[in-house]
Amino acid sequence: MFRAVQVNRDEAGEVTAAVTDLDETALPPGNVLVDVECSTLNYKDGLVLNGLGGLVKTYPHVPGVDFAGTVIESDDDRHAVGDVVILTGWRVGELHWGGFAERARVNGDWLVPCPAGLTAREAMGIGTAGLTAMLALMALEDAGVLPDAGPVLVTGAAGGVGSVACALLASRGYEVEGSTGRAETHDYLTSLGVARVVPRDELEASNGRPLNREHWAGCVDAVGGATLAHVLTRLRHGSAVAAIGLAGGTALETTVIPFLLRGISLLGIDSVMCPRERRIVAWGRLAEELPRERLVAMVREVPLADVIASGREILEGRVRGRVIVDVKR
Repeated sequence: MFRAVQVNRDEAGEVTAAVTDLDETALPPGNVLVDVECSTLNYKDGLVLNGLGGLVKTYPHVPGVDFAGTVIESDDDRHAVGDVVILTGWRVGELHWGGFAERARVNGDWLVPCPAGLTAREAMGIGTAGLTAMLALMALEDAGVLPDAGPVLVTGAAGGVGSVACALLASRGYEVEGSTGRAETHDYLTSLGVARVVPRDELEASNGRPLNREHWAGCVDAVGGATLAHVLTRLRHGSAVAAIGLAGGTALETTVIPFLLRGISLLGIDSVMCPRERRIVAWGRLAEELPRERLVAMVREVPLADVIASGREILEGRVRGRVIVDVKR
């Protein structure tokens, strides 16, 4: 038997979540069984815990799009018993049972080894958010946006992805500007290496011009919507945006002028279906390049039962940084 957060939907369509005891025989098919040490909270988890977004097709269901733990059974030659492994993405926690549980059975293709020097808890402090941030950094580098190019903007900077992106960029020598609408997070962002905090309303106001004065050499954008549309008008020639989120909406009302006259690139970052080989590279860089003291500053930990309330908080925009879920308590 093991403990898990399970969501159920009644005949009226109402979804509820509770901690329950389950038998290993209830786990879905997979060729690797993992003793989960910890998970983490993402926006998708908040949606699933509250029955929103249409992400779950079959109930009962165990949420948790990330987890880290130790292999205890394996029919996959890449993962031996005793190996510490990480799972993020692959629609786990949505279509397949996830990490808000003490046990998980999954496809070995979805797992990557935890890099040397990184603990399972640190890996979940990073989680999908941190992996996405590193993939965004790698995409900007591939597009030629390097530290000497000029300031790089991070929107939604106090959120999970934004926090890791700020810390990573600063550690690589970039001049980081972070945008947020929460005044109480300014000192927090400074502690992560942000050189200038940009008020959110500065990026939401549009003067209707297709181009404005050039400023940023690159951007990691977690907001989308009107914010991204405005940022595009203020980017330098040859710059790039790594688009990683849609907190401000899915619509993008812009023109082709920034792309044609300034050669700007809009780079989509997908961490869910990212190839395993690129994930391994990204996790290796996270283990080497993310300063541990900055990771500690952005992380808090909750027990398994508290993740249900935390799921509501993340939907309401009240979660700062990263939340580790200790499934063992």
